[in-house]
Formats: sequence, C-alpha cells, structure tokens
Amino acid sequence: MSGLAISTSGLVHIYRSQGHDVAALSGIGISVRPGELVGLLGPSGAGKSTLLQLCGGLLTPSAGRLQIGEHNVATMTEAELDRMRAGDVGIVLQGAARNLVPYLTPEDNVRYAQGAAPRDRTLPSPAEVLELVGLSNQARTPLGSLTPGQIQLCAVAVGIATFPGLLLADEPTSQLDHHARDEVLAAISTINATTGTTVLLITHDPEVAEVLPRTITIRDGRIASEGRAGEEFAVVATDGSLPLPPHVAELLPPGTLVRVTTADNGDVRLTPVEQEGQA
Repeated sequence: MSGLAISTSGLVHIYRSQGHDVAALSGIGISVRPGELVGLLGPSGAGKSTLLQLCGGLLTPSAGRLQIGEHNVATMTEAELDRMRAGDVGIVLQGAARNLVPYLTPEDNVRYAQGAAPRDRTLPSPAEVLELVGLSNQARTPLGSLTPGQIQLCAVAVGIATFPGLLLADEPTSQLDHHARDEVLAAISTINATTGTTVLLITHDPEVAEVLPRTITIRDGRIASEGRAGEEFAVVATDGSLPLPPHVAELLPPGTLVRVTTADNGDVRLTPVEQEGQA
C-alpha cells in the first residue's frame, strides 16, 4: 500500500483536567506528504502524543480539520475509525509491551494483529513483516527470551502487520541502548523506504532527531518550528503568527514592541523598539 498523506488545519483538542478545560493543541496546521518520515519533537506536555492519537483516531478533535489520506477523521464514526486502524493506520504505543501479547511469539503476535484487518485486504505473511524489521531468526522465539531491542522491533512489526499507509510511533527508541536504538530506527527507515508507508514518530532523543529528514517541533500546543536536513526553520501559522525560536524569544520578552520591515531583496527584519538608538 502506498503512503497516506496527513493534513490538518486549525486542529484543536481540549480535555478536562481538575474541572478546567485545557487546550492540548491550539490551531495546529501541518501537511505531510505520502511516504514522508517525520519526527515530532518538543517538551513533555507540548501536545505531541495528543496529535499522534488524533491521527490514529484514538481521540476526537475538538475543532478543526484532520485528513488522513481519504479519511476525514473529525467526522468518522467509531466503526469507521476501527476499520481505519485495522487496515490503514498502524500504531506503536509507548512501551513495547503495551503492543504485544506476552505469551505469543513474534510470528503469532503479527498474525494476531492481522486478524482485525478487513477481509478484502491482501495481507503480507508474518515472515515478510518480521524480515522487514530484522526478526526472521526470532520468529518463533518466546518474547521472554528476546532482548529489549528485539521486543521493540516486535512491537514495530505488529504496528506494520497489515503494511498500513501510515505508521504512528510514540517514542519507539526510548529506554534502549544506542545499539538497539539504532536497530529500531534502521528498521523504521527500511519500512518507510521499502513499503512507502508514511511514518510519524515522537522522539526526545536529539541523536534520533538529527538523522530524520524532517522534524516538527511542538510547544504549548502549537507548531514552534520545523527541521529540514539538519536546518531549523520558524513556521508562520495560518493566522499570521510566528513562534520565535527559544534563543530569540529570550531576547524579546512578552510585551516587547517589534518593528517589522522588509528590504527590496525580500529580507524581513525584526527590530525591538526598546533597543533603537543603542550602540
């Protein structure tokens, strides 16, 4: 199956906490092309996991548009969301064990995950799936005999059991040593390159972020910046607002008046009014 695109506009999610409404996402707008591999970055509580769960149909948007391929997630019924997750979207939850049946082998875990797929869907064999993640030799090994890295690879295999158009992975390399982390990341890259599956993954590891072709950083429920080929860019929101990089925001405390000017060559300059006339 070819990769699925992700498109959101004005995406908002509000949840109730201690009697108050809290906006986990506030007007998120992103566009991910089919077959892209994108990392979600940002501090804890920024809204990354909320966005991932919305894309997987595990949460319902409070407002805005969310399109996964041909699926308008905001208007889908529970039955339609179940069908989407069973065939088109694979999800790897944080913590490998949460994705697996502990008394089944990797081969049987993949086969079990395929059991919910639509009957009209042509499925890969468990052997094909396990080969993609490098677990062919452990196909019938009890999970208790696998290393932490191999267990995480098994969780990834379950996530791609149907060769979905979109793979959502929440911290798939966390709590692993560097060798195991690199194996898991290599497996995800292979899946992306071989099957064309679009991949959206959350990571807190800067070394992982460095090797991803594209990253999206979320802060306080908004898009803060994007990274492309190792270079970081600020992103203009649909309402015209521009979140500043942290090192720039430190120089411009809230309430600072800023003059915006443009040059003939198209350059844009931000000048704090308070600093005018200073050497």
